Amino acid sequence: MNVREATSADEPTLLAFTEAIFAENWNRPWPAPEITPALWEGRLVLLAEDGDRAVGYAFGEFQPGQFVHVNIVYVMPEHRRRGVAKALLAAFAARAREQGIEHMSLDVATANEGGRDAWRRLGFSEWARRLTVPLERLEERVAARPPGGSYASLHVQTDDVEAVQAAVAKYLPRLGGSGAWVDGPRNGWVVMYADLVNRDRRARERLASELSNATAAPVIAIGVEQGAVVRYALFERGSVVDEYQSVPDYFGPLPPGDVVALSANPTVVSRLTGAEPARVRAVVRTASSPEELPPPDELLAQIAEVMGLEGAGRG
Repeated sequence: MNVREATSADEPTLLAFTEAIFAENWNRPWPAPEITPALWEGRLVLLAEDGDRAVGYAFGEFQPGQFVHVNIVYVMPEHRRRGVAKALLAAFAARAREQGIEHMSLDVATANEGGRDAWRRLGFSEWARRLTVPLERLEERVAARPPGGSYASLHVQTDDVEAVQAAVAKYLPRLGGSGAWVDGPRNGWVVMYADLVNRDRRARERLASELSNATAAPVIAIGVEQGAVVRYALFERGSVVDEYQSVPDYFGPLPPGDVVALSANPTVVSRLTGAEPARVRAVVRTASSPEELPPPDELLAQIAEVMGLEGAGRG
């Protein structure tokens, strides 16, 4: 196997290889670019040969002192699994080393499972995800949901307001919060509000865990995220025992098991709040998009009513 830098004489081969890889793997929602030599202009282009026949190519660009990004790696189908891609990447790595570069990156389509597996075997790992959306859909969502729109409350199942106030005073500052308002009890629950609880989901749920530990009582953190989804986490003795999000993968794709885990558990909810399991199943439901559910303010109110939580969210 020989790998060398391509020359202008290789242009017909490079154009044919580019047409082949776009026909095989182009699944972006916009049209493929025009296939011309401009695609690799200013980049390093390497050609792999088996004897006197070109069998694959790769091209990419260097950011000296930072990384080399490989834009395309293509190997003819009948020559795959023979080390051609490895030889091309090894040649790129050798040239990158000469420029003091220690990292290589490349893009792979989400649907290209074979390619993803191949790169993982060579040591590549995912560090980011590139997302896309039609502008029309984005504009609709932005218009429907102005910036902000996140709010929440914590509900501690106790009548001991002073114990909750003391725990809040101890733990809220540690999480970077202040200005809490503790109210109640309301229907057997002491309610707590704070700016940090509204804007930071992780801090909110960590505080709920601390309050559950400190008071030895069940605690529910419940609210609306980004004006779009309803979320709650139910804690007992500091641990999450039930978790719900009205659109499980709203913040990004999730494995099927995680999607199921974000559905309400009627048995747990019933045990800790006294809610009827049948009503929990009917009201605390999930969907693939916010549009398939009642408006988040309305859904939050319905869920709070089932659980017996007064003043949920905004008080």
